[in-house]
Amino acid sequence: MASLWRAALGYAQAEEDYDGVEYWSNPERSGWLTKQGEYIKTWRRRWFVLKQGKLFWFKESTVTRASRPRGVIPVAACLTVKGAEDVLNRQFAFELSTRNETMYFIADSEKDKEDWINSIGRSIVQHSRSVTDNEVLDYESRK
Repeated sequence: MASLWRAALGYAQAEEDYDGVEYWSNPERSGWLTKQGEYIKTWRRRWFVLKQGKLFWFKESTVTRASRPRGVIPVAACLTVKGAEDVLNRQFAFELSTRNETMYFIADSEKDKEDWINSIGRSIVQHSRSVTDNEVLDYESRK
């Protein structure tokens, strides 16, 4: 069953979403975060790995080539990442939003929260495009 997050982004639950990304080695950032469940809004601690424009999460912190992510968020589809302590009324909370969905996380410290926000923010900027391929093609055909 595809997650709401993935459905909102138009992704099916498929290995292609992380195919080619060696999430088990040299991540841009990794660590424990508590995330809110997609269907049942309980909070669960998960190991997150940010690499090549994708935010993966796992049940365990030992991530190997054989590990399969519990979920993947393509950060290029995200619009904002910002603190959410006032929204959730919880310390060290932040949110990651697309046009259709907002996902909430809680870090272990203020420093962790800021580091995650900065890392994800950089990744959004690096992997998002200000114009789509279609807009580039349209522009090229009008020359």
